[in-house]
Amino acid sequence: MTLTFKMGACRSVKGEDRGAFELNADDLVTHAVVVGMTGSGKTGLITVLVEEALRNEIPVLLLDVKGDLANLKLAFPSFAPSAIAPWVEAARGDADNIADAPLVAEVAAKRKKELLACGITEKHLREYCESTHIRVITPGSDAGEPLHLLSALERRSHRWDDDLVGARATLEAAVSMVLRLMGRDPDPAQSRAHALLTAIAERRHLAKQPADLASLLPDIIEPPFAKLGALDVETYIGLKARGELAADLNTLIASSSLARWRDGQDLDVGKWMAPVEGKTPATILSVAHLQDDERALALGVVLEEALAWVRHLPGTQRLRALIVFDEVYGFIPPHPHSPPTKRPMVALMKQARASGVGCIVATQNPMDLDYRALSNAGTWMLGRLQTEPDRARVIEGLGEKKRGLIDTLVQRLKDRWFIVRTAGSNAISLLRPRWAMSLLRGPMTGREIRQSVGR
Repeated sequence: MTLTFKMGACRSVKGEDRGAFELNADDLVTHAVVVGMTGSGKTGLITVLVEEALRNEIPVLLLDVKGDLANLKLAFPSFAPSAIAPWVEAARGDADNIADAPLVAEVAAKRKKELLACGITEKHLREYCESTHIRVITPGSDAGEPLHLLSALERRSHRWDDDLVGARATLEAAVSMVLRLMGRDPDPAQSRAHALLTAIAERRHLAKQPADLASLLPDIIEPPFAKLGALDVETYIGLKARGELAADLNTLIASSSLARWRDGQDLDVGKWMAPVEGKTPATILSVAHLQDDERALALGVVLEEALAWVRHLPGTQRLRALIVFDEVYGFIPPHPHSPPTKRPMVALMKQARASGVGCIVATQNPMDLDYRALSNAGTWMLGRLQTEPDRARVIEGLGEKKRGLIDTLVQRLKDRWFIVRTAGSNAISLLRPRWAMSLLRGPMTGREIRQSVGR
């Protein structure tokens, strides 16, 4: 049976009403790109895509850079004003900063009206809430669920027994993060320190020995092997260099900043994508609280883990899961820039479709994207773009040889309208996404995330 996402209202490019817009879920196996300037309704569109995936029992991993996607926790099973009251923003100048009852009632009435107009009743809201399991993970913070980002290095996983390639890939990503935290070269192809640490950790995992950072220190000084690659260890990286590496690692271990990356659950995308007590999961990895360089580190490790999970899946042409990345600006930039996120994200765009895992990437800044990585995306959803360079980059990504109708339309679109071109067709339609079941209130702070998860 074909799964369809009921996305909202549809029109032709001539403005003719085409009724409801239904997206074939399997079209997303070939990935999707969502582009639109600030205020175009991009986050609302992504939220509706995720809600429709969950309604169709498709698990989702969301990489949330701005803090908006945590709004998915604000899905309530009724139209009652009391359900949304704690989350309604108070009127400007309100002394106690708590929304008054008339304002809450007004917001609730608007929500009810718009959802009913989209065919979503209170029954649908209740079914959605009862059938989904939505969690927020916050690496480096205890606002949501904490995460041990170095677990591929410090905690032995099942991959060392049944997926050696995946185990090595995730180990390399974790070692790269450690070296970045130490201020050293993290490149697996260039860094001798990386090669030594990885070889030591791999040997320990294969022998089922502890591989936490402290356990690596003695082996750095006196490696348990004579050769590294084709060279003697002493020739490749001498005692002085090993001593400096051990001292730097010990300084990192002693620092208070490291603890926040090593606290919490294992990094395990496969577990996140598995049903929870029969409910379809959505895992929101929120990094809005981190600095830019920390975001790249954290997301790079998570994407490497996601890639290892995808490579272990059997093939299918049907949509099995979604990975949603909002906002990708700065994370998959053009050559020669290569942040930790670029390699695994590009690999996912190339390889995940064979395993039925679709990637949805979104941005409000089209200029700084490697469109070679995105050019194979089958579905494009374009919101309003005002600047000529932004439109030119999108046309390039679409593989168009010259500008035409799309270039004209993206200048004239109203907010919350999108041009959609789907896989296997050059035909385009106009989509106005339905009202989201989740309450969209903008980026959520750490305190608000704690409140949403009941902490």
